[in-house]
Amino acid sequence: MCFSVTIKNSCIKRKFSYLCAINKFGMKKLTRKEEEIMNLFWDNGAMFVRELLEHYDEPRPHFNTLSTMVRTLEANGYLDHKAYGNTYQYFPVVERKDYAGSTVGGIISSYFNNSYLSAVSSFVKEEKISVDELKELIEQIENGKK
Repeated sequence: MCFSVTIKNSCIKRKFSYLCAINKFGMKKLTRKEEEIMNLFWDNGAMFVRELLEHYDEPRPHFNTLSTMVRTLEANGYLDHKAYGNTYQYFPVVERKDYAGSTVGGIISSYFNNSYLSAVSSFVKEEKISVDELKELIEQIENGKK
């Protein structure tokens, strides 16, 4: 459960926001649009909302709509900001790899009873991964342990 607290120290604020973004499976699942925005931040780094808007093709979302979504991502702990006068430059505080890993973990937990073996077995049964690819994966795991 998250709650609003005014914290002046930016480092502490980011750590607190990051903790608020976590649920029992890891990170809170982002909507498709939120994930699209986060990918733009992960790819381009810190941006003002106007700069973010420039990365969209026509028809672009309205500035206010995009600004609201960015502030929601900040409230959920994915972004933070640095003030420049009366405008804010936003930057990601959750790394892409951390979000991706938690999303996979949530799927494994929800759909495969927290069994990675069941997940891989499902991929093999549905022919989403070949036996040769599976052997290569086993080889990579064995080489990584040495």
